[in-house]
Amino acid sequence: MRWFRRTRDERTDQQDAARRVMIDGVRERFGVDRPGSFHDQAAAVAEALTGPGGVAAAAGIVHEFADSAYSEIHGLAAALSRQVGYQFAVDRENYRPMWREAKPDLRWPLFNLPCGLFPYIHVAGALQAISTQVKLTTDQSRLHAHLFEILDLTIAGWEFASVRVDTDGAALAGLLISTAHDLRTTMSKEPPLPLPVRELMRNNNTIDVYAPDAHRIVAGINPGREMRETFLT
Repeated sequence: MRWFRRTRDERTDQQDAARRVMIDGVRERFGVDRPGSFHDQAAAVAEALTGPGGVAAAAGIVHEFADSAYSEIHGLAAALSRQVGYQFAVDRENYRPMWREAKPDLRWPLFNLPCGLFPYIHVAGALQAISTQVKLTTDQSRLHAHLFEILDLTIAGWEFASVRVDTDGAALAGLLISTAHDLRTTMSKEPPLPLPVRELMRNNNTIDVYAPDAHRIVAGINPGREMRETFLT
């Protein structure tokens, strides 16, 4: 029995190491300072994350990005609380109340997180890999929570932190919504939709979407309607 446990632990360690190598590989190969559009780089990230190991690495990117975002925002909120003498509560399950109170004084940090992962490249590519291979996902509850956490932060940035919504940002939101839906269809019991999603689904606001390289409106996105059509049908 001890031999079996040791073998199982060694196999887990090897899988963890392989996943880390894949994550570090895409972090180093792709980024804002690398050639290629965000869209093309995200597609290349997705191509690099195939099979069970690739899906595990893709989920690892989502987890690392969400954890890094929470840590950074928690630190920023704590600094702002000391500055203004008011405690801003950071709730990973619903960031919207904090952003609503803190705007416009709290910086939105998702473009420059310490983890070195960029939302429109690494996260978008990981979402594509997960969505096309969703039946290979494991630890689905944690992945479900982090998908919605990143979606919450993305839309909160638009609404409360003056983040410019371009086609890459709109594509990321769409991927988060569709990937969460794909994941929910594979779960034995769909968990409740998070509070910020339910709040947004009651809205019907269309947000202007700009071209990435110009101050020109090219489309619109209505997150509430998109979520209603995705999660309630």
